[in-house]
Amino acid sequence: MTIVRPTEPEEESYGAGTQAAAISNALVQLHRHRYGKGPTKAKTYLLEDLVVCVLAGGALRIEETLRERGEEEVVHEVRRTFQNAMNQEFRAIIERETGRRVRTFLSQFDPEHNVGVEIFFLEPA
Repeated sequence: MTIVRPTEPEEESYGAGTQAAAISNALVQLHRHRYGKGPTKAKTYLLEDLVVCVLAGGALRIEETLRERGEEEVVHEVRRTFQNAMNQEFRAIIERETGRRVRTFLSQFDPEHNVGVEIFFLEPA
C-alpha cells in the first residue's frame, strides 16, 4: 500500500504521511467490516480542504457476476445505497483523523476496473 500526500516540498511532513495512512487503513477496515471484503490497495491524498482516497480491489464476487451479466447499474445502485447508509461512519473517520468537519462526501465505484474513490470536502480551517 502506497500513501502519498502531494504538497509543496516545504509543507511535507512525517505527520501528514501518518495521517494519510491512518485514513487509508480506517477506510479499508470499514469496507472489510461492512462489506465482508475490503480493497487490496488504498492511497490517500490530503490537499488543503480536500481528502481523496483511491481504493483498488475488493469487489465482491456477486458484483463481478452482475457486471459480467450486464447488470453494472445494479452494482452502482448497491454501492450508492451502501454509501448513503454508511455516510456518518465515513465522515467520522475523516473528522477524527483530520480534526476538521466534513462539509461534503462523494463516492464513486468503477466495477469494470474494480476501483473506487472516496472524496471528502472539509470545512475551511
